[in-house]
Parts: sequence; structure tokens; C-alpha cells
Amino acid sequence: MIDFEIEKILPICADFGLELDKTATDRLNIYGNLLCSWNEKMNLTAITEPEEVLYKHFLDCLLFFKNVDVRQNAKIIDVGTGAGFPGLVLKIARPDIKLTLLDGLNKRLTFLSAVLGETELEAETVHLRAEDGGKDPKYREKFDIACARAVANLPVLCEYCIPFVKTNGLFVAMKGSKGSEEARSALNAYKVLGCEKPTIICENLRNDEERTFIISKKISQTSTKYPRMGGKIAKSAL
Repeated sequence: MIDFEIEKILPICADFGLELDKTATDRLNIYGNLLCSWNEKMNLTAITEPEEVLYKHFLDCLLFFKNVDVRQNAKIIDVGTGAGFPGLVLKIARPDIKLTLLDGLNKRLTFLSAVLGETELEAETVHLRAEDGGKDPKYREKFDIACARAVANLPVLCEYCIPFVKTNGLFVAMKGSKGSEEARSALNAYKVLGCEKPTIICENLRNDEERTFIISKKISQTSTKYPRMGGKIAKSAL
């Protein structure tokens, strides 16, 4: 079993007020091991070297708590969750979160269900495309926070994610070094879909690797015209 040396990032997390107990660090180790073993039979991540997983996946996701105020028992949906980033890491750090993991590829959800079982955590896994989930009354405007990491360009991502967010909730997009540029290109999408102009927070992950959190509050309901079908979203972004 690989030791991902979670203790290396504990002081960084403590600096922004996040304390990870032994249960959380054990769960992150379990998650990392399952990620690497399952990745041999399906494409979950290009990052498998333990220290890279520690910083580029785990710490990257945990920085969410530095930049976003996540209240107790918050309802969070991770849109296009893939291998579970950031949603599953958030749940491991804060088991009180009511988490929904949404993805259009069922085999990824099979992996996430295995991780949930091994870590003894509960979360809802939903096999839907984002544009279908955003129209479903069960999920539309039902979440305190919708988040996404490395899913699509921001103008497209806004239309995928904002319909899930309730009024006064947040949409949090996690991006790389070009996040500020993407945010400028998405200003119209935020406005049309009912959100404020976003706040942009840049983080230095490690070795000058830049990460960007783009955070916007939803101030009005999203028009029922949105989300459109996937082809239209990509072809004619807001």
C-alpha cells in the first residue's frame, strides 16, 4: 500500500484553519491507493506519482476551504466529477457536507462508489450529463454550492453549473493559471444565468504552479431557457 505522506500538507491546511484528523488522512491514503490501482484499468488521471497526487490533487482540492466559506451540512454538487475531484476530497475533509457527485460516464461513478464504500462515507452518485441534470427538478437550484474542476471552458461551464445553484448560493470554478482570462470571457454568462461578477483568487500550489478559484454568488433564478442542449452550449457559448 502506498503511503501518500499526507502529513506533509497538514501544516499548510492548518494555516488556513483546516485540521485533518487521522480518520481523514487514512481516508485520503485509501482514496489515493484506489485511484492508482483503478487507473491501471481505466483512464481516471494522468497524475499517479504519490507526491504529485498529494499536491496536485489532494492539496489543490483542500485549498477550496481556504477560499470558500462552506457552512455546516452544506449541499454541494460536483459537476463532471471525473475521479472525484474536488468533491470527494471535500467530503473526506468535512464529512458533514451533503455531497452529490455528477458525471456522464457511469464507470467513473462505479469507481467513486468503490471509494465511498472503502472510506465508509456516503454521497449521492448521479449518472447524468450536466445539461440534463440542470433541467431535472430534483437537482435544479437545489444546492448551496456547485463546483467543477477541469471540466470545460468557463463560459460553457457556467451554463453547466449555475442552474444547479440556489439563489444566494455559490458557483466555484477551479482553474489553472489562465483562470483570470477565462473569467473575463465568461462575464456575460454569469450575468445571463443570474450570478454576480465573480471574485478571482489566485493560489500558488507548489513550485510556482498557479491555481485559480473563480467564485460567484447567485443573485437571481436562472431562466428556464438554460441550460440548453450540450451541442448548443459548446457551439454558441453565452
